[in-house]
Formats: sequence, C-alpha cells, structure tokens
Amino acid sequence: QVQLVESGGGLVQAGGSLRLSCTASGSIFRINVMGWYRQAPGKQREAVAVVTSGGSTNYADSVKDRFTISRDNAKNTVYLQMNSLKPEDTAVYFCNAVIKSGSVGVGSYWGQGTQVTVSS
Repeated sequence: QVQLVESGGGLVQAGGSLRLSCTASGSIFRINVMGWYRQAPGKQREAVAVVTSGGSTNYADSVKDRFTISRDNAKNTVYLQMNSLKPEDTAVYFCNAVIKSGSVGVGSYWGQGTQVTVSS
C-alpha cells in the first residue's frame, strides 16, 4: 500500500511565502512523475507544477517565476516553494505521484490535501 502525506499549508498574507512537502511511503519500487495540483472552491482541480524522476519540470502559466517544484528521490519527497503569493492562489493543494509499487504495479496516488489561504 502506498500513501502520500502532505504538510506545510497555512494562512499567509499576499506577497508572502510557503513551502509544501509531500512524502510517499509504503511498498514503492519506483516513483515516476510527482506533482502538485490545486482546487479552489467552485473550481476544477488544476495542475500547478510537475517534476519527472530526472528533474524536468513544468509549471502552470499562473505560477511561473513564483513557484518552484523540486524533489528528493532519496526521501521520496516532493516540495513546492511558493513565493509572492496572491489571493488567487488560495486553494486546497494536493500532491500526486505516479508510482510503481511492489504489489499493484503502476498507479496514480493522491495526498489528502493541504489548505493554502492567502489574505489580501
């Protein structure tokens, strides 16, 4: 069984910074893509940033030059450094990972979500 556990959300003023972390645990053989998604009230979940096992990254236009995704493969952890936060960044942020596990093959796993609130 594979689990993703997120941390680091909270309340911050506009212009501030937060760092999210997400660690995968369980029967893991290999982690492929890891990423962060977010869902604001009344809106669909959207991709924020993804990083491959080789370190290639991709960002949503709305967060380019403000957010940085990184991963520590030895710790099975992905990070999202969020700078210059705006009220429109307010959402529940979810971690996602495509993982080859020892028991069920390749699957897409989600964390429980962490709330990020940016006040104006």
